[in-house]
Amino acid sequence: MTLLAFSRPFWPLFLHVLGAMLLYGAVIAALVVAATGRARATLTSLIVAVPCFVLLRVFAQIILNDENYAKDPTWVGIGFMASDLGLLILLVSIGVAFWWTRSGKAVAGRIAAGLSAVYLVLLTVAMLAMSGKWG
Repeated sequence: MTLLAFSRPFWPLFLHVLGAMLLYGAVIAALVVAATGRARATLTSLIVAVPCFVLLRVFAQIILNDENYAKDPTWVGIGFMASDLGLLILLVSIGVAFWWTRSGKAVAGRIAAGLSAVYLVLLTVAMLAMSGKWG
């Protein structure tokens, strides 16, 4: 595995993994602050996750284009499914967190925390697929 990673271009893989780690951390932070009842901090954490998502997704596509697979492996499909569905969940979470900051309703905080937890599960599945190279 180390030899395989060594043979790849360094910067695209580094920036893809950096974006993934920062995204994971931002979503964890959003979940924690949503669970503690801080609306504005939840919104800020979720907004910070957007550039992290862009970094992850752009460099994932660059890496995939450099590899020239005849057919995409299973782990690539899992990663793209998680990122595409995750973007939808992230945008809905931002909307709910914004609603929470404007209205102050506790149900919005629970929804934001729940969506963040679902997104964390998706990110974890994608991470496991990428690290284990399923299929």
